[in-house]
Amino acid sequence: MGSIFSAIGNGLSAIVSAIANIIMTIIDVIFMIIVTIIDVIVDILCCNCFGGRRHRTGTHRYRSGRGSSRF
Repeated sequence: MGSIFSAIGNGLSAIVSAIANIIMTIIDVIFMIIVTIIDVIVDILCCNCFGGRRHRTGTHRYRSGRGSSRF
């Protein structure tokens, strides 16, 4: 009789473990998608913010001449 209950317990444990693994896989995929989206957004923002500094647009003014060496 004890072996029957042990087999039922092991079967239920395997089912619960399988369901938990499926839920963890789904959560991992969701977080991976969110991190990928955030990474793409940050890459786009960094390219727009820091990539434009290579080309001078004429809006920056640099002081030269007298007074530029003051601290």
